[in-house]
Amino acid sequence: MNHPLPTGNFSCFVTGTDTEIGKTLVSAALLYILVQRGVQVAAMKPVAAGAEWRNGAWHNDDADMLAHSANVPLPPTLTTPYLLRTPAAPHIAAAIDKVVIDPAHIQQCFNHVRTQCEAVIVEGVGGFRVPLTDHFDTADLAQQLALPVILVAGLRLGCISQALLTVEAIQVRGLQLMGWVANTVDPHMGHVAANLQALAQRIPAPLLGHIPRLLEPSASVAASFIGTQDHTASNDA
Repeated sequence: MNHPLPTGNFSCFVTGTDTEIGKTLVSAALLYILVQRGVQVAAMKPVAAGAEWRNGAWHNDDADMLAHSANVPLPPTLTTPYLLRTPAAPHIAAAIDKVVIDPAHIQQCFNHVRTQCEAVIVEGVGGFRVPLTDHFDTADLAQQLALPVILVAGLRLGCISQALLTVEAIQVRGLQLMGWVANTVDPHMGHVAANLQALAQRIPAPLLGHIPRLLEPSASVAASFIGTQDHTASNDA
């Protein structure tokens, strides 16, 4: 059974067990839920790697999805202060693009965003420990922002170890793990229910939802699988 999200408004840092694991979909779903509650909520993806020139501006699909899901419109220079053009690990993309990622600048942008809204959802990049500079990674960023963390665990072979190692890393940083969301990455994965049970027994935080593989992913549909309803489908074939 899924556990409820905190009532009212809340802010959080969304991380994942890997890249392409569903962080943006879950972040957008959280934004959708808060908007439905009447909360003035903004979204940030402080670092995004991989951009395309469209309609006279650089765009990143993940950052755009978050912006469209929030109800507090803010300049992209605030919500994604480092929009890197090269689709690569952030520290590599930054070097190629000749950009220096400054954690202090991210903090300044975050502080300004918080003054404009009641809640903010911040999505990380890649997994929990992705280098941003030679001496600063996404775990440092989560610690710097001091937000409770929601972990997105991608359901595929090997997910148990990945999720538990990420939970350990979050705990080492002294951060609050608000909860975790299971997102189906491999639609053909066997023994889904058994894997979910193993994770639920070992992760010291509530399971907030299990999102199946969606044919047409959207914030509203994903949001319907987060909360107190038990949408978990068994796949123990």
